[in-house]
Amino acid sequence: MKPESTLLFCSLALLVKLGCYREVGAEEVAPSQRPREGCANWMAGAPGYPGHNGMPGRDGRDGVNGQKGEKGEQGTPGPKGDTGSLGATGAAGPQGTPGFAGIPGLKGEKGDSASTYRSAFSVGLTTRVPYPNIPIKFSKIFYNEQNHYDTITGKFRCSTPGVYYFTYHLTVYVNDAKVSLYKKNKSILITYDQYQKDNVDQASGSVVLHLESGDEVWLQVYGGDDDDNTGVYADNVNDSTFTGFLLYPDLDNV
Repeated sequence: MKPESTLLFCSLALLVKLGCYREVGAEEVAPSQRPREGCANWMAGAPGYPGHNGMPGRDGRDGVNGQKGEKGEQGTPGPKGDTGSLGATGAAGPQGTPGFAGIPGLKGEKGDSASTYRSAFSVGLTTRVPYPNIPIKFSKIFYNEQNHYDTITGKFRCSTPGVYYFTYHLTVYVNDAKVSLYKKNKSILITYDQYQKDNVDQASGSVVLHLESGDEVWLQVYGGDDDDNTGVYADNVNDSTFTGFLLYPDLDNV
């Protein structure tokens, strides 16, 4: 081929190639305006392979909330749960107003009366007391229905446990008098009177004691054999007395 013909052919080929580049650039800028016919009319190429799938797009915005649906049917009750642990004690509430008085109850059974338990005595002397440190034996009986005072021993013996009252009133003559009230061999109360010559004196004492069943109480001249305290006296016009009685019993022990 001649040089002029070769140059002309190359120029035409270059123009065709430039025209193809223009159509490709136009496809990238505006695909919607792609021409229906390209340079394939001049020199069509083989179809290319399909491209790879592109990356997933970003999530779109949340849509508008739909309308509230209708209320469903009530379900069946579930099984009963386990009992919970006991809670802490709450603070005390304010005091309520007093309630109305209740109906009176039935009358109870009759109980034991204290008067059922009786114990009393009152005794006196008939002569002067000659000896100390032994129980004084009162032989004149004013009252001794229960026989709780023993005229032989000169002692009162408790048969009903409870609280007792004892008192004595003594005539003092010729000598001084010192008398003690004893309970269970222990001196509880002492009374002393100093005799005044040619006079008749009086001495007295009283005490409340709790006694158990079997306890003994008595009077005796207090002092040694050498002490001249035996002035307790009695005759047909002067009395010396000893008295005791139950105030109330121990109901739990009788």
